[in-house]
Amino acid sequence: MAPTETHALLLDRGNLRRRKRVNQAVEVLSSAGALLAVAVLVIVVSSVFVKGVGALSLHFLTTPSGLFGDTSGGIANAIVGTAIIVAIAAAVAIPVGIGVAIYTTEFASPRIAHPIRFVLDILNGVPTIITGIFVYGLIVVPQGKQSGYAGAIALAIVMLPIVARTAQEVLALVPATLKEAAHALGIARWRTTMRVTIPTAAGGLITGALLGVARVAGETAPLLFGSAIFAQGVRTDPSEALASIPIFIFQSSESPSPEAHTQAWAAALVLIAFVLALNIVARAFYNRSRKRMGA
Repeated sequence: MAPTETHALLLDRGNLRRRKRVNQAVEVLSSAGALLAVAVLVIVVSSVFVKGVGALSLHFLTTPSGLFGDTSGGIANAIVGTAIIVAIAAAVAIPVGIGVAIYTTEFASPRIAHPIRFVLDILNGVPTIITGIFVYGLIVVPQGKQSGYAGAIALAIVMLPIVARTAQEVLALVPATLKEAAHALGIARWRTTMRVTIPTAAGGLITGALLGVARVAGETAPLLFGSAIFAQGVRTDPSEALASIPIFIFQSSESPSPEAHTQAWAAALVLIAFVLALNIVARAFYNRSRKRMGA
């Protein structure tokens, strides 16, 4: 073997060893990062569970809260208020978000679609407290009072870019061959979208909607400006201020009473359980959508 060939072979072996070392180092760092993330989640959930499970009971879940500082009640009104506010927000944000995603993915030209995606990304990065201030000036000040509608609109603004961007990514995963087959049969684009694209991506669209709901369910800043007055008793009229779990947690944590702090931890545990359940359901729909699209 010539000296030049031997030298080149040694260089190749050296590069191979260096690449293996770099690969091992990256694997170790990635594994450590994943373990750290899981550890943080376990610590947070276990801490909330240990500190809040003592106050968790049927009475706590089915009894409205009392006056500020009164720990004899529960969070029934907060659960009902949160459900109403989040439901209104979802009813506004999900159809609009999916509609925007369908338009930008299936019909809009790149010159229009790219700026819309950019705006959605910016909106997704806006601090939620800014959204709360915006809704406060837009709705609460003209009405002269806080309301469930104001809180719902604030949450809808937060939810919209999440639903839209997730739906865009899901629609982009639909195999082009399905659309081409429909076009080859002479089916109009809008009918192809309604009969082929959307049914194929339905699982992923539901996943995005559920993730959006889970994202806003625990938001506090928008509700501080929209519906922060903690109403006594169970209210169902969204034109009035409604109680909510995040506001209950915030106000109970400000109380000097240790019992109120325990109730705040218990309410946080209920909220975590709700978000966890939504994420599990969203994951199930996502896996089903991937199988349907052959991913």
